[in-house]
Amino acid sequence: MTTLVPRPPQPQQPSVPPQPVPRRAEEDTAVPPRADCVADSAGGLTFDVTETGESGAALLVLRRRDDGAEVSLPLTPVSEGRLRAALPSGVALPEGRWDAYVRLADGEPQRLVPGVNDLRSLVDRMPSGSLGHVAVRIPYATKHGNLTVRSWLRAPHVEAGELHVGERVLEVRGRVYGVALGPDAYAEVSPRGGDTAPLRAEVTGDAPDFRFDVPYDELAEGVWDLWLRPAGQAGPRVRLARLLDDVADKKAIFTYPKAELRGAHGPVEAHPYYTVDNDLSVAVTARSPKGPAPKTS
Repeated sequence: MTTLVPRPPQPQQPSVPPQPVPRRAEEDTAVPPRADCVADSAGGLTFDVTETGESGAALLVLRRRDDGAEVSLPLTPVSEGRLRAALPSGVALPEGRWDAYVRLADGEPQRLVPGVNDLRSLVDRMPSGSLGHVAVRIPYATKHGNLTVRSWLRAPHVEAGELHVGERVLEVRGRVYGVALGPDAYAEVSPRGGDTAPLRAEVTGDAPDFRFDVPYDELAEGVWDLWLRPAGQAGPRVRLARLLDDVADKKAIFTYPKAELRGAHGPVEAHPYYTVDNDLSVAVTARSPKGPAPKTS
């Protein structure tokens, strides 16, 4: 007789849910919309934006970084996968840095990244100045890789041209836009802050072009801003700036040698530079240790 021995119960295997297939990092990152920009010699800009595939009305939005003011431009199809918006020179864009977005239908604005910037027409640009102002818009890539437009609107405007840096004198050449250069014109080299009176420099040349000299040895330590009075004391006081080219931020690009000399207040180093707003200034620093050099903004 065969005795059947009952088999002990087998433990249940735990149920393991199916594991998702890991996604690659690039699959989790949405590709931001891209815009190609073309500048014209009148100061206008055209934006060609890559199509995102979503339906509905589309706008290109420029938002000023300082105060959040916005300018909205309609985007219209121009070819398969391309939308276009135009910012004519006649549409005012106040001075500042304008971050670029695309807004689709009623959705949230998406930051634009720069594609190809065609800025050839801005090189050696010479507007007529007949409108009484000069409008400049330069698109550029920010340090985070986004698209921003740097805008200037000057009325009148004094464009800084060639700078001849000597051992003791800086020779400045330029051109006036939007106002006549009269026989009483002169330049002012004005200290930034403090109570020191501006240095007055004689202006020569054939209107609208001019030139004047800045004697380094007459400047005390500090930062000196350059101005022009095209009509003399009775007329406007206009800041010298270099705007009519394709470089949005000139401070790190346009650098000039330092002149070492003994001025009225001791041994100094002096050199011209462009500020964060592309205005022209002169920095003078003491050569002997007298504390930190003045900040050149």
